[in-house]
Amino acid sequence: MPDIKFSTSQKTAIVDEIQKYFEKELDQELGQFDAEFLLDFFSEKVGSYYYNQGLNDARAILDDKLDTITESFYELEKITEFG
Repeated sequence: MPDIKFSTSQKTAIVDEIQKYFEKELDQELGQFDAEFLLDFFSEKVGSYYYNQGLNDARAILDDKLDTITESFYELEKITEFG
């Protein structure tokens, strides 16, 4: 899996959310550098779990859609002497 990279605007938005969370939930002020460091840490150490779960979710949706398509083929079949 390639490293998880965010655009500058995405990283800014995520860092802002981290800072808001620390302020609201933990009553602690977290500087931008520390919030970026925390984001980088979680991206490196935990990001793969979210990435893999996203792939599994997408795979499950695709499998479901393929089952529906396969069922549609059977519905289109004509009855013949050969079953």
